[in-house]
Amino acid sequence: MLSASPDRGRLKALGLLALVVAVLYLVCLHWWWTAPMLSMGQQLQDLREQELKLRMIAAQRPQIEIRLAAIKLLETNNPGFLPEASVELASAALAQRLESLTNAVTTDKAACSISQRTPTPVTTPESYQRVVVQVRMLCGMGDFSALLHSIESGRPQLFVDNLNIISRHDFADANRSEANGPLDISFDLYGYLRSDGSSNARGANAR
Repeated sequence: MLSASPDRGRLKALGLLALVVAVLYLVCLHWWWTAPMLSMGQQLQDLREQELKLRMIAAQRPQIEIRLAAIKLLETNNPGFLPEASVELASAALAQRLESLTNAVTTDKAACSISQRTPTPVTTPESYQRVVVQVRMLCGMGDFSALLHSIESGRPQLFVDNLNIISRHDFADANRSEANGPLDISFDLYGYLRSDGSSNARGANAR
């Protein structure tokens, strides 16, 4: 019994010593040295991974530049865009094109005529600069259907939106049937400029 007591005393002393060493490590070494070093090591690992990703992206630069050049060439040669260099010029060209198309679908100006063409600024940001002209006209349904076909099938590519058609029988000619009489028609006619820097800058100034 007496021989076991010193052994237990040594075990307790060793246990206390281990506890003291652990406490001292946590207080004096871990939070002041080990934890910052571990955090720094993790940051270095993150930086290495970011550097690797950037190097992989940089290695793809020649392919990306070739692809961008092909896209720009395709866009430049795309006949669907308005050819003018500014919103103002494009608005005037839209109005003139509408008048030419209207004259082409009818020989009787009294049967289909444009009464209003108003350039309208666009405030909604888009990938390409939209050019809008608000239109109001008196036109029979047959002539207007032919006009719509000419607008939507021609080049540059044009679009019609906010279409409103109101019957105006009091404008009908005495020799015309009521069904073929002129209609009060309003709509937005619009197209897009190419996304070059000069066009976008002028478009922003116009707004």
